[in-house]
Amino acid sequence: MFQEELIEKCRNNDRRAQMRLYDSYCDAMYTIATRYVKDADDARDVTQEAFIKAFRNLDQFRGDVTFGAWLKRIVINKSIDFLKARKEHLRSLDEGYLQIADAEDEDWSVADGITADQVREAVEGLPEKYRYVVMLYLLEGYDHAEISGILGITENTSRTQLLRGKRKLKDELKHLRYGTGY
Repeated sequence: MFQEELIEKCRNNDRRAQMRLYDSYCDAMYTIATRYVKDADDARDVTQEAFIKAFRNLDQFRGDVTFGAWLKRIVINKSIDFLKARKEHLRSLDEGYLQIADAEDEDWSVADGITADQVREAVEGLPEKYRYVVMLYLLEGYDHAEISGILGITENTSRTQLLRGKRKLKDELKHLRYGTGY
């Protein structure tokens, strides 16, 4: 109930309420932005822009998802827009993602001896259309319906790009494993 009241105050342009809501979510949203935007200052800018957009569009928040989930989608969209505008690469996997698992069609595990940096480089080397879908699916945990909404593609296209991105990623990592890469 407290958060609903806070959001309602924010809708009425209560600056203190906006600051409290910002303080509650800024660190988590910054972390999400840094998964996509390499530069810390750029990630801060993206986070700020996402909050500005969220506050301007609070009337669109219906409460059918949590405020955090709604805001996260805005941060991801702002991050992708930023990258498209700058044509920069995405920041990829953290150390904890070396054992990539649980995809729809096959497992995502990587061979022993493959480092996190090699996985990062392989993901960053994916074509943009695959890279975005792979990151949204693996890192953010979005399903294909959500990915299609975020990227403006069909669910079928999301599935296809995930499958193709995963194949390219596994091929690249296989080359590294058997010494035919770098």
